[in-house]
Amino acid sequence: MSQALVHAVQVRKSYGSTEVLKGINLDVNAGEVVCLLGPSGSGKTTFLRCINQLEEIQAGRIFVDGDLMGYKDKGAKGGRLQRLKDKEIAAQRREIGMVFQRFNLFPHMTAVDNVMEAPVKVKGQRRSAVRAEALELLEKVGLGDKASAYPGQLSGGQQQRVAIARALAMQPKLMLFDEPTSALDPELVGEVLEVMRDLAKQGMTMLVVTHEMAFARDVADRVVLMDAGVVVEEGAPSQVINHPKHQRTKDFLGRLRSEHERVAEAAAELI
Repeated sequence: MSQALVHAVQVRKSYGSTEVLKGINLDVNAGEVVCLLGPSGSGKTTFLRCINQLEEIQAGRIFVDGDLMGYKDKGAKGGRLQRLKDKEIAAQRREIGMVFQRFNLFPHMTAVDNVMEAPVKVKGQRRSAVRAEALELLEKVGLGDKASAYPGQLSGGQQQRVAIARALAMQPKLMLFDEPTSALDPELVGEVLEVMRDLAKQGMTMLVVTHEMAFARDVADRVVLMDAGVVVEEGAPSQVINHPKHQRTKDFLGRLRSEHERVAEAAAELI
């Protein structure tokens, strides 16, 4: 973790008159796992989408591996930005894998074909070589026996693991996860988190939006608490989760614990 793979400087994003990101500064080092925490509407997902250029920013700069994302500097002091062409932005996006809340698999394609699609269509690689790699990736996420299955034949957790394999097929230098377990039934969450734990052990740089506190506590190198478009607090999981300094962090964690307790009580009543 010797250098910042992601370097965000005073990033601002608005939708009309609503400012969603209010000057975000954040670095993610190579090989680091950073979890973004915070209440709904705090700007976490928007920030991920800005990194991957699915959203345009109004101010600031985002660098990934030294490349300015989505723009090029015009002027000696970098005071003026010019938007890159769509083809140039697409080339930058190839270096970043993103896993969404919804799986977004092609329903008419098998698991292995879903994984193969981007390397073949975007990178122009040979199907024979890509197929072998896709099968290896499905094995890696625990779905080696589901290569010929269609999304409709898979559970939500299995579909999300296919989506992770699909993102990895492009050999990204950075993986972005936007609440990848939020659409899953509780009993399926663990299998997706286990794949993410393995990626972390292998040194993949990961920026993860999540409400899974156990995952953040056990896997993250750092956690970042966002609220109302700003970074409120960041640090080691043991510090931020167990000994938060700011009242907004304490309030958020308190609400989260109360919600988990209510869910646990409801589940116990059903047993």
